[in-house]
Amino acid sequence: MTATATPAQLVTSRGSVTPTATVTRPVRGTGGPAVGRPGTAGLLVLGSCTSLQVGAALAMRLFPVTGAPGATLLRLGLAAALLLGVARPRLRGWQASQWRAVGLYGISLAGTNGFFYAALARLPLGTAVTIQFLGPLTLAAVLSRRWRDACCVLLAVAGVLTLGLTGSGDGGAGHALDMAGVGLVLVSAAFWTLYIVAGSRAGAAVPGRGGLAVAMAIGAVVLLPFGAHGAWQVAGRPHLLLIALGVGVLASFVPYTLELAAMRRAPRRVFGILLSLEPAVATLAGLLLLGQRTGPVAVAAIAVVILASAGATLTARTPPSA
Repeated sequence: MTATATPAQLVTSRGSVTPTATVTRPVRGTGGPAVGRPGTAGLLVLGSCTSLQVGAALAMRLFPVTGAPGATLLRLGLAAALLLGVARPRLRGWQASQWRAVGLYGISLAGTNGFFYAALARLPLGTAVTIQFLGPLTLAAVLSRRWRDACCVLLAVAGVLTLGLTGSGDGGAGHALDMAGVGLVLVSAAFWTLYIVAGSRAGAAVPGRGGLAVAMAIGAVVLLPFGAHGAWQVAGRPHLLLIALGVGVLASFVPYTLELAAMRRAPRRVFGILLSLEPAVATLAGLLLLGQRTGPVAVAAIAVVILASAGATLTARTPPSA
């Protein structure tokens, strides 16, 4: 069975991209398709978004010692070790096409996370997450070729441009955004687009979480030349090692697990709308954990991007079942 990506999936996918299979899996031994439980799914998605952003905020505490590349390497490397231990993929017998799909998936993981963490060293957390959403939104509109999705992308671009012009203010005073940081997060958004396409193919080529685990390990290997020196700085520092482990668990292992559970309990469209709240969660995490205040205009701009993402998900067409 070949998974078909829809705009709803493209806007929201971040973990193992196999929603076509997971949405119809039996739940709790019922033997039938997953029953929609939007309340439970909402809590799971909220937990996923919160865990992801807390992990990102925690990673920023490593930056003064490891740098952004070192923190990214620790995140992917430790998360890969955990997932490999849980999934235990049977690599013997993998075909060349499977390795190519998973390899491209791993490269996209390295690019998405590496450039995003580099941007976090220059941009507030909520701002970076908001700009990064342009990647999947644009891909959704390109593949959809419907004017409604194009309007959602234009709405999101307007929100991001407003955010860029007004900056992210402390209270009411706006400060111009770091253009290098904006460029880095836009590159991350481009890699996120590649990640979605590569993840769909890897999810179809390798069942279960084995493909994601191996892809994370490949991503860590790709980042070795850039982050090895920084990651080595945590050696012999138990408190930094504990933070690094927390980043791997909170920013990768927990979110992917919760999102997979949420997709089994709610329709993809509901799941997508819930996940569209991520920029708001990131902004709140930046305020509470990092003291990053956001001005009212910037908050309005982030809300516009959330509406655009939710709109693209809400108007997405569900593909016919295979």
